[in-house]
Amino acid sequence: MVLALLCVFIGGTSIRSLASEQEESKEELNLSEFIIHHVLDDHVWHFTNHLTIYLPVIVYSSERGLDIFSSRNFYDEYHNVINYDGYKLDHSHIYLADSGKAVLDLSITKNVAMLLITAVIMALIFISVGNAYKRNPGKAPKGLQSFFEPVIVFVRDEVVRPNIGPHYEKFLPYMLTLFFFILIGNLLGLLPGAGNLTGNIAVTGVLAVLTFLITNFKGNKDYWAHILWTPGVPLPLRPIILLVEVIGIFTRPISLMVRLFVAITAGHIVLLSLFCLTFIFSSIWVGFASSIIVLFINLIELMVAGIQAYVFTLFSSLYIGMAIAEHEHDHH
Repeated sequence: MVLALLCVFIGGTSIRSLASEQEESKEELNLSEFIIHHVLDDHVWHFTNHLTIYLPVIVYSSERGLDIFSSRNFYDEYHNVINYDGYKLDHSHIYLADSGKAVLDLSITKNVAMLLITAVIMALIFISVGNAYKRNPGKAPKGLQSFFEPVIVFVRDEVVRPNIGPHYEKFLPYMLTLFFFILIGNLLGLLPGAGNLTGNIAVTGVLAVLTFLITNFKGNKDYWAHILWTPGVPLPLRPIILLVEVIGIFTRPISLMVRLFVAITAGHIVLLSLFCLTFIFSSIWVGFASSIIVLFINLIELMVAGIQAYVFTLFSSLYIGMAIAEHEHDHH
């Protein structure tokens, strides 16, 4: 509840800041651009008018080699985009100013910074929990350990073990990492001004690719036999079934990637859109009503954050379990 109220307050402050900027410059308030700007990645982490973090730009090109500088150099004192040292910034992409050629962008963007923050939080939490187990072996958990142990046990006993089977232990570290990375990323993304980490399709795509690689490299001969020569299928239908099965290999990770991306991004867009209703109707009453709705949607988003982590881990376990399952075949 406190998190939701904080989001309403600071989210409203952010939009008021945008409105004041537009009023000062006598330009029309572009709400769709504002929403997309907050959902997409950026080289600048903008909170309010007076709080902007300019992130480091790291670019490489065959013409210029490796260059490292602050993204502050791409903006003048009025926050207008300008060229810097032969580089230009266009819609968050960096190009060589002379040739217009794209460069290899290795910058610490907003989402990369969120990724590093998530990784640090996970490391601190689980190093602390692990050390607590070592200090108090066989004793009842306390503090942070007592909070995370039921979640870890739930993921192990209700998600991983039933779907992967007797050999689940070798995959449990990956599944727990997957679950907590998505959960913490989702929750951090609900904080005011935070980056849209798990709503970035590149991030969800990497997680899906990891599941895809584990599934197919650990798949046993029964798994591949079922795909390449499905038992019990009439010979004339085998080519069609083979095509369907091969397509299925790739549609599973794609569904994982898209489901998480759409669920998180859609939630952020809905929240920002409701905030913007105040300026569309220019009414304090609409602003009050939309803020109340946003409060409840934020609570739903907290639930969605956990559900999406659960669903991604569940389906990853299911796919891996199907790939390593051993089947008894009747030979006649």
